Amino acid sequence: MDLPNSDACDRLPGSDEPIVRRLGTTAYRETWGAMQAFTDQRGAGTRDELWLTEHPPVYTLGLAGRVSHLHPAAAEGAIEIVHVDRGGQVTYHGPGQAVMYVLLDLKRRRLGVRQLVRMLEQAVIDCLGGWGIEAHGRVDAPGVYVGAAKISALGLKVRRGASYHGLALNVDMDLSPFDAIDPCGYPGLAVTQARALGLDASTGEMADRLAALFIASLQARFPIVPE
Repeated sequence: MDLPNSDACDRLPGSDEPIVRRLGTTAYRETWGAMQAFTDQRGAGTRDELWLTEHPPVYTLGLAGRVSHLHPAAAEGAIEIVHVDRGGQVTYHGPGQAVMYVLLDLKRRRLGVRQLVRMLEQAVIDCLGGWGIEAHGRVDAPGVYVGAAKISALGLKVRRGASYHGLALNVDMDLSPFDAIDPCGYPGLAVTQARALGLDASTGEMADRLAALFIASLQARFPIVPE
């Protein structure tokens, strides 16, 4: 588990707040493996962590992912396709997208998966709202939308009572690879990003703001409960 050797921002040393790690650009497979290793090795006292990163171009298919949602252009193209253990369908990761992975002990916080999903969505909504962009979630399709266009996708895995994977927020990226898939399994679903909506914050700035909002909500609503 070498990957987390990174620029760590320990918000409150000695507290039970998650450690925030800014990993920069990381290979998807390496990061996925590190999340699995972290989850398998963590103990009762292991601090929760958030990993902020960007990935080189990659398509990922979740446990419910169907190859039929990959168009011929994706299946025959140069972008790697990775079958992963998160929930959900197919999505695209690439430079200019803020990715936040949430490595949390859910049992210790008495936090349910649906509650975590809603908190992640709300953090994105609040993050965008701080820059004047009105966004919303959908009961029938997890993620965050601006109008009818998706701006943030999410997918989680829970193992040994702990979560990994997380969400991706489109900030300032090449959106054309989304044209080669049915985003999140929805044919014709429009995709957008913060830059196209007039927001000029950097990917790093938005990732930091997203992490801060999520941690504030997590600590207020689901602090660690001592045994």
